[in-house]
Amino acid sequence: MRRKAKEIQIGNVKIGGNNKIAVQSMLSIPSYDVENSVKQAKELKSAGCDILRVAIPDTDAIRLVPAIKSEVDIALVADIHFNYKLALKAVAAGIDKIRINPGNIGDEDKIKAVAIACKNKNIPIRIGVNSGSVEKHLLQKYGGATPEAMAESALYNARLLEKFDFDDIVISIKSSSVKSTVQAYRLIAEKCRYPLHLGVTEAGTETLGTIKSAIGIGSLLLDGIGDTVRVSLTDSPLKEVTSGINILKSLDMYGPCVKFVSCPTCGRTRINLVKIAKAAEQRLSNCKKNIKIAIMGCVVNGPGEARDADIGITGGNGVGIIFKKGEIIKKVAEDALVDELVKEVELMPD
Repeated sequence: MRRKAKEIQIGNVKIGGNNKIAVQSMLSIPSYDVENSVKQAKELKSAGCDILRVAIPDTDAIRLVPAIKSEVDIALVADIHFNYKLALKAVAAGIDKIRINPGNIGDEDKIKAVAIACKNKNIPIRIGVNSGSVEKHLLQKYGGATPEAMAESALYNARLLEKFDFDDIVISIKSSSVKSTVQAYRLIAEKCRYPLHLGVTEAGTETLGTIKSAIGIGSLLLDGIGDTVRVSLTDSPLKEVTSGINILKSLDMYGPCVKFVSCPTCGRTRINLVKIAKAAEQRLSNCKKNIKIAIMGCVVNGPGEARDADIGITGGNGVGIIFKKGEIIKKVAEDALVDELVKEVELMPD
């Protein structure tokens, strides 16, 4: 059962409650390059990104907020560290959400100023805790950045905002350790009702980073924990969005979409199944029909083993067959298999 979190509005996106799990990413263009930042924001929106974070390291970067908001219909988050005045400027510029760590922006008057500014404009705040930001007194208490220390840090920072009657809060607790990340989120999930933004920080390059993120994020989602996700990769943020969506799809948490299954091939395979599977997946990546498609290499794994698929391909000697619910509907030349599959899918009801 999914954890019931407080509902939060971020621009045109609602998270928590019974709302869908949102996919998030972050611009990777230097903050001074407004034109290419807007271009990348458009690309991320088209790729399926729901919430977009943008680094605001200085006053000049505030220009990004109205520039992106005027061109892209996407929930925009300002990433702020240390300088509370940047948070106030981002609020004034029309940002949809602020990401801060209240404990590192100064004394309580500064925290109060940010809380009041956000409350007046119904702008939520994400408290971002990671293993490198845990307060010294908690490091001493727990002997390091343990899951317990990170969870207590998040609650400590939430109380700093609650002190000023602010509770439109989202929490993230990330570590580069998958195990520590999962343990920390499980702890915080029991101690508050705020929405939780999931991710494994500094996860790495595409292959390893995606694996670590899938394990960490996927484990928590299966526990019913999580309201937004980001796959942090040392790569294009477009790959972050694709990976995040694929994690949700694999858990049946993304909504209507094609679900692919395909066999790993073996010595019985007589068609270029790898090429065919990749082409089919690419051609149907944006299909919103809630169907299961099987791409199989031979009759052993074809209509028999994959008979529960709504539609599928199985290979022969330079040819293949297309089947629906285990029943063969046509034989097709190898080089026409993907085209014929796509045609059949397009004829299927939504």
